[in-house]
Amino acid sequence: MSFYPTGRAIGLIALGAPIAAVLAAIIPSLWAIGAAWALMLVLLLLLDGLVAARADDVQLAVAKSAEIGAPMTVGLEAAFSGPMAPRQVFGNLGLDERLAEAGAVGFSLERRPAANGAFSGQATIVPVRRGIGEIGKLWLRWKGPLGLAWRQIQKQSAHEVAVIPNIAAVRSPTVQMFLRDSLFGLLARKFRGEGSEFEALAEYQPGMDRRSIDWKGSARHRKLLAKEYDTERNNQIVFALDCGAAMCEPIDGLPRIDRAISAALLTAYITLKAGDRTSLFSFATKPELSTPFLSGSRNFFRLQQEAATIDYRHQESNYTLALSTLHSQLKRRSLIIIFTDFTDPTAADLMLEAVGRLIDKHLVLFVVLEDRELTSIIGKSPDSAEDVARAVTAQNLLDQKKLVLTRLRHMGIDVIEGAHQNIGTRLINSYLSIKRRGSL
Repeated sequence: MSFYPTGRAIGLIALGAPIAAVLAAIIPSLWAIGAAWALMLVLLLLLDGLVAARADDVQLAVAKSAEIGAPMTVGLEAAFSGPMAPRQVFGNLGLDERLAEAGAVGFSLERRPAANGAFSGQATIVPVRRGIGEIGKLWLRWKGPLGLAWRQIQKQSAHEVAVIPNIAAVRSPTVQMFLRDSLFGLLARKFRGEGSEFEALAEYQPGMDRRSIDWKGSARHRKLLAKEYDTERNNQIVFALDCGAAMCEPIDGLPRIDRAISAALLTAYITLKAGDRTSLFSFATKPELSTPFLSGSRNFFRLQQEAATIDYRHQESNYTLALSTLHSQLKRRSLIIIFTDFTDPTAADLMLEAVGRLIDKHLVLFVVLEDRELTSIIGKSPDSAEDVARAVTAQNLLDQKKLVLTRLRHMGIDVIEGAHQNIGTRLINSYLSIKRRGSL
């Protein structure tokens, strides 16, 4: 425990100096008044610090886990004893870079209405990186009765917070309503004119796809009949996540890889509900995470925990090694959803070559997040020659990216490109469209 002067004490001590100087100039024998004034204030400061209230119990309330990018509340309670309780208490909590970019968060504790000497307060932090976030030291300070001294204590915290991928979209009312009325719910429902497994013939009804009409069957039964198809289940879905240097760049304050993981987990929740077998695969310079194929919504939590272990790799991604390894692991036709980004034309060519070997057996879908930073640089009005050069460079990077995406589409690969807040919904729609077409 320690104490030090407040701004009021410093101001009063400084105020005494010019007054003492004026008095000494008028009456030289009064020069000692300035020293006496300063000494008196120092003694009052020491007395104020000694009689200030003491902190008896300090409790920090921290959740054991938090989702990246989601606000998290930290609670602080403190009980004080002494002749006079402090009017207000201030706190400062040290945090590592996973929990707060600033490395600390401040508190302002208020007295509880029905408690004598008890204070409480809250602070909100937003985790910015996955992993285990450590809580550092806690500092508390409050003023003495005279307001001349700050009394301060520090306490080492033993709390840790596991920062996990954000699945707020899974809990959203829109997704829950979709799942409640989903065509892939617990009850098996038929898709007229679509699907991959023939189920039965049914009388044609207005609004049905005319391509589903069975002309031979209609001629035999003398009425218009259409084919009903059942959607195939138990397909294999692989979410391949690039965690290399390009995917570690931030979008709206969070790394691209975390935006991709959130979209992948949202879609994985749907695929598990639909009865398909789902797996996560991550890579950078080499393959890293490769989970077994899981089925059933009960395994969604396991996928979330596995995704939390995907690290940030500030290295160039090796598409050839990663996709070749994935190809060798898959024994049957699968839907491979690749989340990546690229800025190097050479790496993009190697990626196209590796993907070309996958599409012979598997269905591949690319997901690319929109680069807002480059778009904003291009759209900004230039104020100098440097701004013009920056805009030209950004436009060249976007053109190279569009060229690669165009080549992917020419290879017959579907590409989803969009803002991070919309990419999850678009990916779900693409997955459902693939299911209805029976492309797997």
